[in-house]
Order: sequence, then C-alpha cells, then structure tokens
Amino acid sequence: MRALVVEPGRPGALRVDDVPEPVPRPGELLAEGLAIGVCGTDREIAEGLYGWAPPGRDRLVLGHESLGRVRQAPAGTGFSPGDLVVGVVRRPDPVPCGACAHGEFDMCRNGRYTERGIKQLDGYGSRLWSVEAGYAVKLDGRLERVGMLMEPTTVVAKAWEQVERIGRRSWFEPRRVLVTGAGPIGLLAALLGVQRGLEVHVLDRVTDGPKPRLVRELDAAYHSGPVAETASRLDPDVVIEATGVGGVVFDAMAATASYGIVCLTGVSSAGRKLEIDPGALNRALVLENDVVVGSVNANLRHYRQAADALAKAPPDWLEGLITRRVPLERFAEAFTARPDDVKVVLTLGDLGEG
Repeated sequence: MRALVVEPGRPGALRVDDVPEPVPRPGELLAEGLAIGVCGTDREIAEGLYGWAPPGRDRLVLGHESLGRVRQAPAGTGFSPGDLVVGVVRRPDPVPCGACAHGEFDMCRNGRYTERGIKQLDGYGSRLWSVEAGYAVKLDGRLERVGMLMEPTTVVAKAWEQVERIGRRSWFEPRRVLVTGAGPIGLLAALLGVQRGLEVHVLDRVTDGPKPRLVRELDAAYHSGPVAETASRLDPDVVIEATGVGGVVFDAMAATASYGIVCLTGVSSAGRKLEIDPGALNRALVLENDVVVGSVNANLRHYRQAADALAKAPPDWLEGLITRRVPLERFAEAFTARPDDVKVVLTLGDLGEG
C-alpha cells in the first residue's frame, strides 16, 4: 500500500513508499483514504523541524487533515460502509492528566499526548487507514470534495468557543470581528463569524487573487492596510489572529475595543526581535479589561461543531478554498508553495486532480 512517509528530524526525507495495509483492531473502522490537506505543520515536519516517529521506528506516515470513506465498520459503532469520515488527530496522554481524563485532551497539561501524523502515531496519508470508532466523526455526504477542511475548521471552532466562554464572564454581545490572515484558518474563522451573525472583517497583505474574492463571497469586508490602522478604525470586539507574525500579533493585542478579546491561533517563529512597549500594552489590557488567549488543537466536541459548520456552509465557497489538488505520487508539488495558494490537497482516492 502506498503512503506519504517521512523520517522526522531528517530534511529531505519525505517520500511515497510502501507500507503494510492496516488490520483494524476490535472497535476500529477501516477507511479508504480519499485526501489529506497540507498545512504548515506538515511542511515543518518535511523540513526536519518537527515531528516524532512511532516508538521503535524512524518513519512516520504523514497527514493529519484527513478524509476517508468507511470500508468496514463494527456493529454498534454508528458507522456504515460508504460513510464519509474524518479521524481525530490527538489522543489523550496515558496518565492521564486532569484535562485528558475529562475528554479535554486538546488542553493536555503534561504534554504526553500523541497525534496522528505528527507525534508518535501514523497519520492518514495512505490509501487505507484505520481509526478507533470513538475518534472518528461522520461528515455530511455532500462534503465529499471538501471534507479534508474539517480539521482546520475544528481549530477555529475551538477558538470561537474560547472567545464565547471568556465573553460570558460578563455581559457579552459582540458585533464586529477582525480576522488577521486570510489563509485557511483565517478564512474558516471568518466563515464561523458570519455564521454567528457578526460583522466580519479580514485583513491580509495581498490585494488580488482568491483571498479577497473568498472574503467578499462571505459578505465580509477585506482589508490590506496596516493592522494598527485598520483595527483602530474598526474598533473590533473580537480579534482572531491567524498569521503568527509577531508584529501583527502585538498590534492586534493593542487594538480591540474595551473589554475586547484576542484569540491567537497562529504560531510565531522564534528568533525575530520586535520593539514593543510592554508598559503600554499592560496598561491597555488592564484598564480595558481585555483578554488575550492562545488556542490550538481540538477535542471531539470541536470536531462535531466543525462538522455542523461545514454542513451549513455554501459548498461552492468551500470548494474555492482548495486552490490545488495534487495526486499522491506528485506529493512534492503540494509541498512547494505558490503565491496564490490557499489550501493544497493531496488526493489519495477518486476525488480528481487540480
């Protein structure tokens, strides 16, 4: 069976190779792999910067943004052959910590969690894969061409949940949200903001290509000016930060309305130095009751929220997020960024090519 594999820590070791076909254990589904999304984490693993192989091995099957079709399902699991399915990425740590013990494994306290396609567990980048029925989520059948967007949607589903939970510490009736970054996470965050009935603004540095069009198709507003200037004009109640760019992060933190909430979903690169005024930032956060929260990964609740959000989204708009579909054997093309890329997908089964 062909699969996308890598040797974590070794740059240039990404390849398509033969791996054994999975043998489902009791309670597991067997799925035909249809596609995986390619994201920045995958590229970091391919570059040798991140990732861990399963214990006792030097090779990891890549792919955490999954989409499959059930081939075999144990009785009583709620799944049937032919169902569209996505596999959850993270598994709770074996201790477990308090968060993992309560099903909140996205908030693991001791770092001993594992992750499919990232940390110590093979991913979903193969022609066939198996998954525990309790870590699989069924998708609406109409999402066959776009269901690999599920995992990034879980990230923003959790981000919005965090914002809303923090907001409920007091009266909370947000009207306007600014999303910084128009990559897949930013655009999906904008989608969920529109679904909440908010006035949505998206800021990115590009001025043409698919990103401005995709924002406007949501009936949201697109901006390309400086963050501080745009935010001061909009006075947003909520900021979803999806770039991870240090300067953008700090400008976003300083630019909300009073009692504003900033949710950071982008991961910044280390090593760059910025000049900031920590005293002024502290003063603004304290005197305006502002909150800054980081958010990463997702648990089963967020996967179900994401499935609902995708099922309600315009199918043509979701299709527009996928700017390239590349067959598995041409994987190198998917890992080479192009200026107009939004989401690049590797096709494993019969979903067509781009």
